[in-house]
Amino acid sequence: MPLKSTASAVASTTTARRLFFLLALPVLGLVILILSLAASNAHAADATPGKPATRTLIIDTDPGADDVIALLFAMASPDELKIQALTTVAGNVPLAKTSRNARLAREWAKRPDIPVYAGAPRPLVRTPIYAADIHGSEGITGVKVHEPSQPLADGNAVDYLIRTLRAAPEKSVTLAMLGPETNLALALTQAPDITRGLRELVLMGGAHFNGGNITPTAEFNVFADPHAAEIVLKSGVPITMLPLDVTHKVLTSPERIAKLRGIGNQAGKTVADILDAYVQHDMQYYGLPGGPVHDATVIGYLLQPSLFKGRQVNVEVDSREGIGFGQTAVDWYGGLKKPANVNWIAEGDAQGFFDLLTQRISRLP
Repeated sequence: MPLKSTASAVASTTTARRLFFLLALPVLGLVILILSLAASNAHAADATPGKPATRTLIIDTDPGADDVIALLFAMASPDELKIQALTTVAGNVPLAKTSRNARLAREWAKRPDIPVYAGAPRPLVRTPIYAADIHGSEGITGVKVHEPSQPLADGNAVDYLIRTLRAAPEKSVTLAMLGPETNLALALTQAPDITRGLRELVLMGGAHFNGGNITPTAEFNVFADPHAAEIVLKSGVPITMLPLDVTHKVLTSPERIAKLRGIGNQAGKTVADILDAYVQHDMQYYGLPGGPVHDATVIGYLLQPSLFKGRQVNVEVDSREGIGFGQTAVDWYGGLKKPANVNWIAEGDAQGFFDLLTQRISRLP
């Protein structure tokens, strides 16, 4: 082929390629836009406003009537809460009964997949105290208890926490704490490196504006083991606390309990029966129109944090003997200029909470 013809052919081919790309670019752009929108919509479906992503969760608990309701609430929410285990501690009643009651809650929720590990039988330093006057001698009010068919898991809860948190991906496990903080304090003392596996701690405990429920200044869970609470607060792990300040605003009513009973399943009846008996003490003692369901607010927060409001503050625990023993000293206005170590929840949407609780309990047998 003559040189001129070759050059002409090359120029023609180059022009054709340029024309192709000029025509293709808008089409490619449209394809990219469609794919981007599809990905965005898919992400939006997974991250609905107010609905957190699935959490890997361990629940440390001392059941207790309100703990049992919290456990049923959590076990009815497997899409959001991937429960690895329940770990028990002495608190509302002795360890043998808290461990049995955790197993009962598991049985009632039909969740045999969740192991229950028994932990600390007493506080770190102080003399053990219990709350049978509130929760009854068996730890659950309003219903009959029995020995569950499924036993405890082999091993100790503290060892389980150390082993599991060491093996977990970094900042992957949420620990919900519904009782005295003895198990985690023991684990942190033996293995400080386990903080690496913890995403956050969400716990029911403490009081500031409300005042205490075991002394004028102290809330029961902290008062039962203030030395453990001191260790946990100094761990450096992100902490959210739901104190009496908020739990005494998220109160039952006859209508709210009736809706739980009206679900028509056994779980709804069980929760309603527990509440009918459990709330009477606080209603009479405080003159409240309804009763708090303390520990269940932790699960409500995990499922729908938009129902709650709080502030990042510095919190310390008084472990000195005296009238302030077990008090949570909350620097609400930041006067001490110390670094914040707690997301302190002070407000909650009571109706939103009970609507969510009722909806989840309706999923259970």
